[in-house]
Amino acid sequence: MRSEIAEQPEALRATLDSLLPRIDEVRALGERTRQLLFIARGTSDNAAVYGRYLVEAHAGRLSSLAAPSIATTYRRKLDLGGVLAVAISQSGRTEEIVETLAWAKDCGAATVGVTNGGPDSPLAQAADLALCTVAGTEEAVPATKTYTTQLAALAVLALGLGADVDRSDLLRVPEAVEKLIAEPGDLEAVVAGLADRHGVVVSGRGLAFSTALETALKLKEACYLHAMGLSYADLLHGPIAVVDRDTPALLVAAEDGPTLQGTVALAERVVSAGAAAYTIGGGRALAAAGTAALNGPDLPEWVAPMGLVIPGQLLTEALARRLGIDPDAPRGLNKVTQTD
Repeated sequence: MRSEIAEQPEALRATLDSLLPRIDEVRALGERTRQLLFIARGTSDNAAVYGRYLVEAHAGRLSSLAAPSIATTYRRKLDLGGVLAVAISQSGRTEEIVETLAWAKDCGAATVGVTNGGPDSPLAQAADLALCTVAGTEEAVPATKTYTTQLAALAVLALGLGADVDRSDLLRVPEAVEKLIAEPGDLEAVVAGLADRHGVVVSGRGLAFSTALETALKLKEACYLHAMGLSYADLLHGPIAVVDRDTPALLVAAEDGPTLQGTVALAERVVSAGAAAYTIGGGRALAAAGTAALNGPDLPEWVAPMGLVIPGQLLTEALARRLGIDPDAPRGLNKVTQTD
């Protein structure tokens, strides 16, 4: 896992080199549609959350997350005319996701497949347009480089759909990720703070919400923590009651954007209640409000999640080692998960 974390800058460069020239293909497909439907499970579903926020906030397209069971279990046919269905799968071989994409096409949707499985994978073959990431083989069960390259592919998708962002920001991502791998911040303090805890609440909002979900998933998968990933808006509606001296919070934010102020306020509230608030990103303001800080990327909010997840990956790997767990092969998990 640690070596694959280190491979992410090059994986991102290779993926962007491969996919940025295909923006016009995305644009042509997008012109036939009005809204998006993201189809995914697990880590890929967290990538889909990023895609949804990005497309709605910057491309003005209504987006939603699919319930694959409607296709594979209930077998209901819906009217998906005018919909761009985007299926995301690292391997491109998860049968449920491939079947749901085929169902979406049969229901009238235009289709995109995002996969690291290559153009010959079942998902790529089922899609009208395949955006294949170039992460290389991933051996560790917890996804790292396949996740960040999925985010890069979704950023390219958003550009093709007319997102009101600066394309050059995307080209800065690999270098920002490189810097975070070298300088993650006070990693030892956060590892020590979580080492004797059974649970943690991981929270962010907006575009950073995807990072909170993905970091919580990694801590569950590889460290066996009861990690709850929540939007801070949902957290404030009741679950904040679980944050106490025994259950710290891990709060995530970009260095700019409309959710930063709320995240800082949440960190201050957690600390004032006597609990630990560990932070990822958010610049000096969030770091100053928390108990110990992990660095975030010097990137605008729309691409920040590609960097914000790096400290969470490093934290997961280091904490698993501290707990005597092999993060490369957590119990009960396989690289490709098949669901009915």
